[in-house]
Amino acid sequence: MKYLFTIGLLATGSLSLLAQSKAKPKPTTVKKPAVAPAPAAASSLKTLTDSASYAIGVNIAQSMKKDLGDINTNIMMGAMKATFEGKKPLLDDDILMNVIMAYSEKAKEAEAKITIDAGRAFLARNKTQPGVTTTASGLQYIVLKEGTGEKPGPTDTAICNYRGSLLDSTEFDNSYDRGEPLTIPVSGVIKGWTEGLQLMSKGAKYKFFIPYELGYGLRGAPPTIPGGSVLVFELELVDVKK
Repeated sequence: MKYLFTIGLLATGSLSLLAQSKAKPKPTTVKKPAVAPAPAAASSLKTLTDSASYAIGVNIAQSMKKDLGDINTNIMMGAMKATFEGKKPLLDDDILMNVIMAYSEKAKEAEAKITIDAGRAFLARNKTQPGVTTTASGLQYIVLKEGTGEKPGPTDTAICNYRGSLLDSTEFDNSYDRGEPLTIPVSGVIKGWTEGLQLMSKGAKYKFFIPYELGYGLRGAPPTIPGGSVLVFELELVDVKK
């Protein structure tokens, strides 16, 4: 997890007023501008290091409050203090990383819940439609045109044209518009494509409905594909390179 902390430091200079003397100057009274008293909380910030430490703390807290939701701040602060003091963590490095990843995935799933629920509802309806086949993995497809050539294997390279969209018909990619097909290793794409391509014969055109688990997962592909999205692809297998 990565945060960018920016501290703005304001440097002030002193302004000297030079008075030119005149013959028998008349005495004048200059009122000093009123200076607002410093907030009591800021009285402990006696050095630049103190101020920077405070600023970083605020920045970290604001970022974590926004991104981590229901984190237990008491435990977190205790862990940070113990770490700064050089104490041994309660969890080893591997477990720490696994816990962070699991918590992150849970947070992403909660954030994408509306998209995930809509996708699952669509797939449940779609699998009952005429012509739709559902595989064991949950991949759904319709045969638009059968091919007559060979099928690619997992170690082969596929040459294909495609049109990709979301369930609301928002198109996020289109090889036809680029004027040339995509050449890609069968095992070098999202899981839904890897499985789908091996169902097709050369010259075939299928329409795939890919669950998020076989697509871009909970992370999505920002900014065009939200996390948890079902992907709809019209995929045409132009050729196969063994």
